[in-house]
Amino acid sequence: MNIIFVPEAKREFLDAISYYEAVRAGFGRRFKDEANRCILWVAEHSGLYRVRSGGYQRINLRVFPYYIPFIIRDSTLWVLSVAHGARKPEYWINRKQEG
Repeated sequence: MNIIFVPEAKREFLDAISYYEAVRAGFGRRFKDEANRCILWVAEHSGLYRVRSGGYQRINLRVFPYYIPFIIRDSTLWVLSVAHGARKPEYWINRKQEG
């Protein structure tokens, strides 16, 4: 399965990595590794996640307070956001139209 980040999601991902690395050396790498593991897991097990009312699926990170909403079209997993759990819910929802 192909994995594609919409541009805003890629920026959020890189910003979160930078933020956590600035907080404590090595945290940025831990965040990146956890997010990548979740994305790869979803690519292999996408059928395990329910489709939400907004037409997307999501996976929550275990250690960091983030979730990754995604959609699957054909054989492509589109990462719509790397969203902090305390942000306004579904602020990124219009991105699914772009993917």
